Amino acid sequence: MTELGPVAWPPAPIRTERLLLRESEARDRAAFVELLASQEVHTYLGGPRPRHELESGMPGAPERWPGSFVVDLDGAMIGQILLRRAPEHHRPAAAGKVDLGYLFLPRAWGFGYAAEACAAALDWLEDVLPGEPVVLATQTANARSMRLAARLGFTEVERFRAWDAEQWLGLRSPAGVRRNERL
Repeated sequence: MTELGPVAWPPAPIRTERLLLRESEARDRAAFVELLASQEVHTYLGGPRPRHELESGMPGAPERWPGSFVVDLDGAMIGQILLRRAPEHHRPAAAGKVDLGYLFLPRAWGFGYAAEACAAALDWLEDVLPGEPVVLATQTANARSMRLAARLGFTEVERFRAWDAEQWLGLRSPAGVRRNERL
């Protein structure tokens, strides 16, 4: 994936009713190791990364690049939102569009944090890159992710097979869809 383009980074932290979206800091390192090594988190993502490799190779302030937001609840990282431009060699329907990704620690599941954080990130993107279409891919077997995609206003563009599973690709058109109209 490639950067978003002419977007000033990092942005000011984004506040929602319960969350803060911000740039990664050194204090997030242990949570990133937990997130990326979690079997539960990576059930539909091809499997976790080995913990020992993450611990030895992760920089002090991990995932610090344009489009990567830490999702912070009460001063602690609970997840990550990713906004990256899909490369040209990606699925034709996604190539060149902004791709929304998200990972949350299992203890944060079931409280609506993903919907709240993703909606805030999409609103921020609409402010800095008005009219930008966004894609989201998930396995069709991931019922939670499929519900979130629909809630955020993504509609199916195609289904395809990858990693021995059926994948779903959705598109969110920028036609004025704002958080208060979606949720």
